[in-house]
Amino acid sequence: MSDDPPPFPKRLLLWYERMLLAMLAVMLLSLLAVASGLTPSTQGMGTHQQMGLPPCTFATQFGMRCPSCGMTTSWSHLMNGNLFGSVKVNSAGCLLGILAVITGPWALVSAIRGTWAYGPPSERLLISVTIVVVLVTIIDWLFRIL
Repeated sequence: MSDDPPPFPKRLLLWYERMLLAMLAVMLLSLLAVASGLTPSTQGMGTHQQMGLPPCTFATQFGMRCPSCGMTTSWSHLMNGNLFGSVKVNSAGCLLGILAVITGPWALVSAIRGTWAYGPPSERLLISVTIVVVLVTIIDWLFRIL
């Protein structure tokens, strides 16, 4: 038996932390549920129009796709089990979808338990994930417009 301290301090989450985690979980899981009910557009973008939303303003005004064009289509492919299709239409969308699949349940479990499931997110992790998502978004967009 080891006397080593736990890797993170165990403490109960404050009521507002639990509420924020619950709201995050509901938001992410709802977005994933909506994406699973959509049919991915064969054009690689425009799936969001099935929800009554207008076409991409950036694409309409400038004749090129914006960095987020294809994200709804990407999430729809991902939630329908087509990882390759998800990456193909918007790799950043696929990455964000995978993060939502991980983060949604984690936030829900943490909110329900009142303690961090698998520990609190570190600043290093949050900064690293943010940098990776931004870089993937920029690289993906440049490949699609060039």
